[in-house]
Amino acid sequence: MNEHTFISKTQEIQNLLYSFALRLTKSREGAEDLVQETYFRAFKARESFQEGTNFKSWVTTIMHHAFINDYRKSKVRRHINGVMPDMVALDRTERGVESNAEASLSLNELTVLIRKLDTMYSMPFMMFYQGFEYSEIATHLRLPIGTVKSRIFVARAKLKALIGSRQLA
Repeated sequence: MNEHTFISKTQEIQNLLYSFALRLTKSREGAEDLVQETYFRAFKARESFQEGTNFKSWVTTIMHHAFINDYRKSKVRRHINGVMPDMVALDRTERGVESNAEASLSLNELTVLIRKLDTMYSMPFMMFYQGFEYSEIATHLRLPIGTVKSRIFVARAKLKALIGSRQLA
């Protein structure tokens, strides 16, 4: 189908397309957008239209598919960008597993355990614990950021091992 024929046929059914889009979207702006999208998609696919078939049905099918695709996309966007549930509800003790680790380990004891670590591990770990970001720690200690992350990870693992051995003793 050439451009001239396509334009004349779409002008003939312009009111029908708008009313169909209005029923689908239930808003004037949405209907106008859907009609434009339908014109665009139909124009791109005009070569696939088979002469002798119902043009009106072909275009309304394109519109219906465009509407469904847009609806699905917006549904995913709403899900991804939706409001997060209140995190306080997730922090309930009756749903969590009880742990006496915090109660059995005082801050002074934790500090003693941290001092047992090599300085190369304890220094980045303490800075991270005090609220410094990885990049700030890396700059202060003149280390690559990957090294800082690795040392903090190792410090955590060593502290867990020390706490575990202290619990057993």
